[in-house]
Amino acid sequence: MLRIFWDYFNCFSVELPLDISVAHARTIFMITNPNLRLLAAVLLMFMTIASFTMMAIAGRYVSDELDTFEIMMYRSLIGFILILSFTITTKRFHTIQIAFLRDHFLRNIFHFSAQNLWFYAITVIPLVQVFALEFTVPIWILILSPFFLGEVFTRPRAIAAILGFIGILIITRPDAETLNTGTIAAGLAALGFAGSIMLTKGLTRKQNTLSILLIMTVMQLVFGVLCAGYDFDIAGLSKTNYIWVITIGVAGLMAHLCLTTALSLAPTTVVSPIDFLRLPVIAIVGYLLFGETVDQYLVYGVVLICVGNYVNVLAERSGISRAT
Repeated sequence: MLRIFWDYFNCFSVELPLDISVAHARTIFMITNPNLRLLAAVLLMFMTIASFTMMAIAGRYVSDELDTFEIMMYRSLIGFILILSFTITTKRFHTIQIAFLRDHFLRNIFHFSAQNLWFYAITVIPLVQVFALEFTVPIWILILSPFFLGEVFTRPRAIAAILGFIGILIITRPDAETLNTGTIAAGLAALGFAGSIMLTKGLTRKQNTLSILLIMTVMQLVFGVLCAGYDFDIAGLSKTNYIWVITIGVAGLMAHLCLTTALSLAPTTVVSPIDFLRLPVIAIVGYLLFGETVDQYLVYGVVLICVGNYVNVLAERSGISRAT
């Protein structure tokens, strides 16, 4: 309990080191049996799916009384309290590095904007559609990384990007009747998350994870207060909202801790296909709780996006194998 420490990890799952808990890390690395490591990774991925689903459900319910800025403000406050408590109890204040604030500011602008758009999108379009468009984040990274990270745009990456883009077009079907603010918000959120991940990748080369997380919660708490309080009317928390906001914070944290840990235990080729189960799960949840339906276009688009992502995963793994 320490997507407080992508949503804070929504953005760190790519390659953040597991330095959040020394005891936790020791436990992970003590698992040497390949079958047990695989089993642990699978179980952690199921926990990841459950956590992301709970965060979406809580976000949908709490939106009845809180706007997205207020949700982010409270979420950042919970994150700051949890991270500060962790820092104090583990006596790790000496590891905090207050530096590269310009990079942090830009990264948090991307992430704060994307998360607000995500919380807005889940209130106006089906949850499964939001999740489907969120799976385009790796596609956007493939497209943008040559420009911002200097990475090579290989043929498999091009194939993945094309499949993902076609999938987006099939899901959104951009015309006057089907395109709405929800799909636009979800698409922009994915683009924002991609930008945040790329900027985070640069920060992790210069700072430790705890410093990045602490600075992020402080900055996004300030952003949340300024945006939520621009009209001098910040909604308080009722008993019900209090529970939902805590759920958003804890579920988000657990989702990214579990995802990051699973990636440390098993190959990406194992973890990524399990993560795609988020889509049918959220589709079932949306149907049971909110009466949402799924059309064939969403299914076709999701299949193309998932195939595109997996093509890239296989290509990256093949490249690593050849390098070693």
